[in-house]
Amino acid sequence: MRPRAPSLGFAQLFNYAGILAIHVFTVWGLTHAFTWRHVALAAAAYVVRMFAVTGVYHRYFSHRGYKTSRALQLFFALLGTAATQKGPLWWASMHRHHHKFSDQPEDAHSPRQRGLWEAHMGWWMRREHEATRWEFIPDFAKYPELRWVDRYHWVGLAVFMAATVWAGAALGIGKFDGYIWGYVISTCALLHGTFTINSLAHVFGSRRYATKDTSRNNLLLALLTMGEGWHNNHHHYAASARQGFYWWEIDLTYYVLKALSWVGLVWDLRQPPPRVLEEGRRARGADAPQPAE
Repeated sequence: MRPRAPSLGFAQLFNYAGILAIHVFTVWGLTHAFTWRHVALAAAAYVVRMFAVTGVYHRYFSHRGYKTSRALQLFFALLGTAATQKGPLWWASMHRHHHKFSDQPEDAHSPRQRGLWEAHMGWWMRREHEATRWEFIPDFAKYPELRWVDRYHWVGLAVFMAATVWAGAALGIGKFDGYIWGYVISTCALLHGTFTINSLAHVFGSRRYATKDTSRNNLLLALLTMGEGWHNNHHHYAASARQGFYWWEIDLTYYVLKALSWVGLVWDLRQPPPRVLEEGRRARGADAPQPAE
């Protein structure tokens, strides 16, 4: 007898329904109203939350690329939940797991192992990836306030949703349009922008460093994701708060972090060491050896 597929859990069904609704209302919103005030609200919501993902969830909670106070750590964690990408400890634990097993069979989002769609979004909706992998995040799991944020990540999201309604009213585009453009449309763009690093940044681009995975550098993805597109750099030296290793590699997230360091909100921004920079200067991007198939 053929084994029966496991039933869908409530959280998984909620994810499916939410993703479907976001895409449906994004299409509806783009055809319903389109002014520069609508676009400006969506763009602002995108940039703030993309930084929350790249500068906070990724470079801070996943890789400890810089230091900050416990109070700002909590604020950053709450800000990150507005991105609709679950809690900070869940996100960081999954990402640390990815680095440990990058493009190996255990990797949850490897285009080499499971195809482009599964790497892009399919993995995120699977039941086996719902729980935080506590064994990968013991350093931040010791903070009870972060465990609370991770468990109740919907609280920060609800506050952000309410803020988009208020912003719509303040801009004169209406509360409902504020919600559609400030949350729904910007979230759709944000999710796909973030997910391109799991999928496209392992398929398209150049390889400066001969890493053991398929990570690549891609300028277009770097612009869309505020610096995350320098993915081959990142996989070669993940601890750096700066992923655009050279001045010509635009890394907007790092520029924001640098500005925050000037006013003392963050400090000890980790940089790629001279040996890594020199190795990169000697390499010829696309001619770097490819990982074995």
